[in-house]
Amino acid sequence: MNKTLLAAAGLATAATLTLTACGSGDDGGKPVADVSSQTGSQQVATVLDQPFKKPDLVLTDTHGKKFDLRERTKDRPTLIYFGYTHCPDVCPLTMSNIAVAKKSLPKAEQDKLQVVFVTTDPDRDTPAVLGKWLNAQDPDFIGLTGDFTTIQDSARTLGISIEPTQKDKNGKLVSMHGTQVIAFSPKTNAGYVLYGEDATVDDYTKDLPKLITGAKP
Repeated sequence: MNKTLLAAAGLATAATLTLTACGSGDDGGKPVADVSSQTGSQQVATVLDQPFKKPDLVLTDTHGKKFDLRERTKDRPTLIYFGYTHCPDVCPLTMSNIAVAKKSLPKAEQDKLQVVFVTTDPDRDTPAVLGKWLNAQDPDFIGLTGDFTTIQDSARTLGISIEPTQKDKNGKLVSMHGTQVIAFSPKTNAGYVLYGEDATVDDYTKDLPKLITGAKP
């Protein structure tokens, strides 16, 4: 798995974020967003110069009910991640890191935080499959599935590249997708902070109290 590359020329200098693929050794890198380097290239949390607008996305949740992303997460601190349950590495690690960090929050703040996992492999990730997988991470995590094109288009508005699930050279089905977590502010409902796949439990534990209030990490 190639690591996310963040090229920074200096403080407050625009950088280019390169996305990589999950579940494959191939380099699916693609420049997608301009960001601000807050403290150099080692900064895990990247504050976006131009925040992303929350996708106008209506999918199906793990209970088989329609879920309107904008309506259901309005004015709530929200983390959104695109991945799939058959992912062998980054997806489960990312969700686990967030789940562990979330438990460090006071109960009232845990209740405020929305964590949304949108599948990139809807043919295999049915509501039941998603529900079982996410329940092992955190039963309050929201899993969404639906039409692939709708998911792909919504991810693209957040600068995340997704390709249809396909067989790799070993005949294994893999989903190629960006591995970033985007945090949406409860103040503006805009995606203003981005985390790469290198973000750890400690990173999220440190930043979540700020994200809950819409502050910059």
